[in-house]
Amino acid sequence: MFEGIKIRGALLKHQKGETAAACAVYQELYSQNYIRCAYILPWSVLLLRTGGEENYKKVKEMLAKAQKAPDINDQNRAELVLNFAIAEYKLGNLDKAVELLERIHQKSPNGDTYGALGCLYIEQGYLEKAMEINNAALEYDDEDPIALDNMGQTYYRLLNDEEKALPYFKKAHEIKPTQIDTLWFLSRYDIKEGKISDAIEKLESALGGRFSPLNTVTKAQIEEELASLKK
Repeated sequence: MFEGIKIRGALLKHQKGETAAACAVYQELYSQNYIRCAYILPWSVLLLRTGGEENYKKVKEMLAKAQKAPDINDQNRAELVLNFAIAEYKLGNLDKAVELLERIHQKSPNGDTYGALGCLYIEQGYLEKAMEINNAALEYDDEDPIALDNMGQTYYRLLNDEEKALPYFKKAHEIKPTQIDTLWFLSRYDIKEGKISDAIEKLESALGGRFSPLNTVTKAQIEEELASLKK
C-alpha cells in the first residue's frame, strides 16, 4: 500500500517535469526490489532519453526484471519489449533490436512499432524493408509525422532522391512543426538554396526539442552545425 502511494507521488512529479525527484523515488523502490511496471516503464523512458551506456544497460536490467512484475499486462509487456529493443539499439545491437521489434509488431502493430522499425530499417540500410514498413505505416495513419519523416529519410538517405523526399518532410513539418529530425532535413534544403537564416531558425527550433534515442541527429550535431552557420 505504502509503495503504491510512493509510485503515484513519483509519477505526479514526473508529469510535472520534476524528473530528478521522480527518479530518486524510482531508484529507491528499485533498490528495495519492489518491481512494478507502473514506475519502471516511465523510468526506462527517462533513462533512454538521458542516454549513456550505463543508462542503456540499466534499462535492459530493470526491464528484464519487470517481465515478472505482478502488474504486467499485454499492453505494458509490448512497451517493455519496445524500450528494451531501443536500449539494445543504442548499445550497438541493431540486429537484435530489429528482431525484438519485428516480434512485437507481428503480434500487435501500432504507431510506435511502425515508427521504430521504420527508423531502424533505415539505419540498417535495408531499402526494401524500409519502403515496405513505411508504406504500411502511412496506410495505417497517413498523418503520422514519424511515418512521414521516415519515408522522407528513406528517399533522402537510401535512394539519394531529395526531390521525392521533400513532400514527406514538408507534410511531417506541417503536422508537427517541432519534430527534430524533420527540421534537420528541411534545413539541408535551406542550406542548399542559400537560405541560411531559414536553416538557422529550423535548427534552433530543433535544438529546443526533446531528443529521443531514435533521433537520426544528435543535439551535439545540431549545435556544431549552428556554430558553423553563424560564423
